[in-house]
Amino acid sequence: MLLFETVREMGHEQVLFCHGKNPDIRAIIAIHSTTLGPAMGATRLFPYMNEEAALEDALRLSRGMTYKAACANIPAGGGKAVIIANPENKTDDLLRAYGRFVDSLNGRFITGQDVNITPDDVRTISQETNHVVGVFEKSGGPAPITAWGVFLGIKAAVKFRWQNENLQGMKVAVQGLGNVGKNLCRHLHEQGVKLYVSDVNSTKAKEIKNLFGATVVEPEEIYSLDVDIFSPCALGGTLNSHTIPFLQAPIIAGAANNQLGIEQLHSQMLTKKGILYTPDYVINAGGLINVYNEMIGYEEEKAFQQVQNIYDTLLAIFDIAKQQEITTNDAAKQLAEERINNGKYSKVKAIAA
Repeated sequence: MLLFETVREMGHEQVLFCHGKNPDIRAIIAIHSTTLGPAMGATRLFPYMNEEAALEDALRLSRGMTYKAACANIPAGGGKAVIIANPENKTDDLLRAYGRFVDSLNGRFITGQDVNITPDDVRTISQETNHVVGVFEKSGGPAPITAWGVFLGIKAAVKFRWQNENLQGMKVAVQGLGNVGKNLCRHLHEQGVKLYVSDVNSTKAKEIKNLFGATVVEPEEIYSLDVDIFSPCALGGTLNSHTIPFLQAPIIAGAANNQLGIEQLHSQMLTKKGILYTPDYVINAGGLINVYNEMIGYEEEKAFQQVQNIYDTLLAIFDIAKQQEITTNDAAKQLAEERINNGKYSKVKAIAA
């Protein structure tokens, strides 16, 4: 990877490599944009194969957060942090050391909970910095509201594709049954959807089967099912050159971040197959909306009202893609960048005044 060229092409403002010996810590904080506000993005702790993989994850996720905030009309920018470590080696000393790195940015970056970071871990990090959200989980955590946003996104996709919002009798394949996937399955079950589910954790799959009458399939089988909607809710990169040829679902709408292995290539592959793809950073914005509202003073009604906008934003993106004959991924970027540029213009205008 050509580091500076890659960062410049992706538009990042700042990338920090955080390291120390006591405790041994390796972390990357990527700040993509602070145009609309402080860069918000959760922290992920993961035993990456190598440092390049960790950097790529941080860069892509932080850019996605910028677009997510812009599409959600949240006055925030995008950032992301990854800690390169095995979860078994996570200690309070490591988390507090990381918190000191976050604090050194003086509020340019505000972080929270992601993969392998628990609410207790967030509270440990907060001992060293105030620039963290989700310390008290005033709303009960981001999973329920994220799942609700994904459910609304599925309804928007169905509306655009078939001019009908009724999900009764539809078949949906859900990949990944963590907190978001489980909540999504509940919403879909309540609408009379036939569920097909998979997870690398067989216990989670069995729970969804018992709760909602879902059909459990092996992880490698989930892609080729003859279903109406495929909903990726696990880790990213699952839509790639290997899996896309197997897909039969005419709609993809799920909660996972970075669903496309290679954005340009694989969004085009989906379009050529006639698959309507709901851009991940638009449909899963509920989590960001949730923590932003916690930061400014949580009001449940206001937060859920903002999540409701995901439905309308996706319909607008689908229309742009159709009218301009571009991918929905490109249409979402176009909408986000337009809002970011409008924010830049408004700032310049305010300074000049």
